[in-house]
Amino acid sequence: MMTPMVQELNFPQLQIPLTINSISPILPSSPIPPSYGDTLYLSNLDDMIGSRVFTPTMYFYRSNGKMDVMTIINVLKEALASVLVPYYPFSGRLRETKEGKLEVFFGPKQGVLLVEACSEMTMLNVGDLTVPNPAWKNLVYTFPNEEQYKVIDMPLLIAQVTRFSCGGFSLGLRVCHCLCDGVGAMQFLSAWASTARLNKLTLNPKPCWDRETLIPNDPPFIQYPHIEFKRIDDAFSFTRRLFVQKCYHVTRDFQAHLKTLVGPNISCTTFDAMAAHVWRSWVKALINVSPLDYELRLTFSVNCRSRLTNPPLKSGFYGNAVSVACATSTVSGIVNGSISDTICLVRNARLSVSEAYLRSTIDYIQVNRPTKLEFGGKLTITQWTRFSMYESADFGWGKPIYAGPIDLTPTPQVCVFLPQDNSDGAMLVCICLPEDVSHTFNDIFCLLD
Repeated sequence: MMTPMVQELNFPQLQIPLTINSISPILPSSPIPPSYGDTLYLSNLDDMIGSRVFTPTMYFYRSNGKMDVMTIINVLKEALASVLVPYYPFSGRLRETKEGKLEVFFGPKQGVLLVEACSEMTMLNVGDLTVPNPAWKNLVYTFPNEEQYKVIDMPLLIAQVTRFSCGGFSLGLRVCHCLCDGVGAMQFLSAWASTARLNKLTLNPKPCWDRETLIPNDPPFIQYPHIEFKRIDDAFSFTRRLFVQKCYHVTRDFQAHLKTLVGPNISCTTFDAMAAHVWRSWVKALINVSPLDYELRLTFSVNCRSRLTNPPLKSGFYGNAVSVACATSTVSGIVNGSISDTICLVRNARLSVSEAYLRSTIDYIQVNRPTKLEFGGKLTITQWTRFSMYESADFGWGKPIYAGPIDLTPTPQVCVFLPQDNSDGAMLVCICLPEDVSHTFNDIFCLLD
């Protein structure tokens, strides 16, 4: 029997009881440039509302039989303290300045946080370690009664190492998005892992802050309407619905076939084709709860490092250098149009992101500074398939069994494309959906037009 080209992957509902053994601040291992009271500038891309979050990621490791977990924890601590010297902004805190803008400031008793925990479960009991599972959320530390989206006066990196009874362990990370985008987070993680693996500080590339490269124009020059930030009433009534997380294994053959549907005279990327298929499936699943003339948006981040030339960013820049691309259509346009039409909408939105667009975004935030996330008619897709997540997280005891996110349900209307290690080009598509349309979405997404 042939394996389907798109296959839903299920994850078990479970509780993971654990005990927190210690919570330790990790400080840079040697003096760092800033003194107490010093501050660092954050660009408008760093402190825009969509960046004011912590990004949780999970890494599971089997026991290699050579190192016990306590030795591993000490290796992680020492390497982290070393890496915090060149990456010293992570050891600071965020605070709000005039007009609501954020900055990094340095004071006593800061540093990042490392939590040691243990569970009597084995990793075998934790279920399928290839599919993100919301049940893993207590493997990533959150403070008691922590406010949602709190970033001010928080440690900017929180790591939790959880030891399982089988000898395996997990590393749960929360990284403040204000300090780095996905590329920057992988750069930091790779430096930490390489330093642990080689037992000496290893930086490739050397990190640089350089947020002043992305200062707004004076006076601001907004060249585009920036509909990605526009407020649209929520015709889907998402706020009153129960959300579930769904995950799908999508083969390379399915991805390649989707790309052919755009036609012979237009070249598109795998992302263009997959994003269009997800968007279309999402809209069709929700067709009964929205008017046909309702305005829709598909948003996704575009890495602008190669697009910035005046001046260019240095190779070690790890801050936010992404622009939010936005494809628009009505419900009718998606449902009654072809997959080729939708692919072209995504492609055109991606290609429209330029240095001028990014600079205009910076100026738009300077003038308007949105204070809340807008979800009306919007699906947001995040692409992690280009991140070398498995290779970057080899601390010396091998690549993780799983590397990726945990739970999408706190942020509805989001979809993530994930790499699958050793999977011959297959990807994992995880999406957060209203429970009452999840079966309809499944039926549509698993089929081609």
